[in-house]
Amino acid sequence: MTPRMPALSLAAVPGRRAQALELAVEIERRGFSGIYCPSFGDAMGLCLSIAHATTHIEFGTSIQPIYLQHPIALATSASYLHEVAQGRFRLGIGVTHGPVVKRLGVETGKPLSDMREYVGTMRSAAEQMGGLPPVVLATLRDKMVGLAVEVGDGAVWANASRSRMAHSLVLVPADRPAGDYWIGNMIPTVIDDDLAAARARNRKTLQGYVALPNYRNYWIEAGYEAEMAAVIAGLDARDGEAVLAAMSDRWLDDCTLSGPVGRVREGIEAWFDAGVTAPIVVPSSTSGGQAKAFSELFEAFA
Repeated sequence: MTPRMPALSLAAVPGRRAQALELAVEIERRGFSGIYCPSFGDAMGLCLSIAHATTHIEFGTSIQPIYLQHPIALATSASYLHEVAQGRFRLGIGVTHGPVVKRLGVETGKPLSDMREYVGTMRSAAEQMGGLPPVVLATLRDKMVGLAVEVGDGAVWANASRSRMAHSLVLVPADRPAGDYWIGNMIPTVIDDDLAAARARNRKTLQGYVALPNYRNYWIEAGYEAEMAAVIAGLDARDGEAVLAAMSDRWLDDCTLSGPVGRVREGIEAWFDAGVTAPIVVPSSTSGGQAKAFSELFEAFA
């Protein structure tokens, strides 16, 4: 059987934005299934450039934080992208994390009601603009999954537990089958023959996420109560090494991909089998930055 190709996460790193576009062209040439841009940098700007630099690959924002922009302004940009990309663009939006919102100085209500109102305003505004692309809600726990089904055209997770995905996808009703309803998940991925080194790199990536209560609550629901209790103890003690030690191999392997090429490729197939339409590989490297990580990934799928 021909292996299914994942989507890739691509960010426009300041000073290397032109190189990001070169990577987008190469990602398309190599047959990957999509390109999705995280909130780091200007995701919408990068998507506009991808629309012009590529011809057939699907792409979108994996998350555009709703508190950064008025919904009518985002609807205007998204409608334009939808048209010029000839239907290849998806708009992923999310409420982002509490500490980020606090830094922005934004007053918010409740995430669910804010998101429902934001999507409704976008859809109303876009009726005069030619329509919106598919709207994908960044989600994690059950209530936001339910809202994504109610008002969205798909859902995207970041760092989800594969063992929890069956539970989450049960919330997609029979009239919105997983095969027709776009489902993505951003998966931190490190390719290295040294499994321990690859896992260590992924632990560093997720160190900030385990500090967020909403993620800890999700992982507790996924069956990792002991790990999250140890994380909280490490955080309370301001002991970064204890936090890393609390992140067990069992937990890490459930929400990231680490190790040799064969192991990583098998993991991607497992994510497809779990019902994820688009496993979105977020590449990191034990020996370099974004360019090195993509080089290792391209070689793995050559």
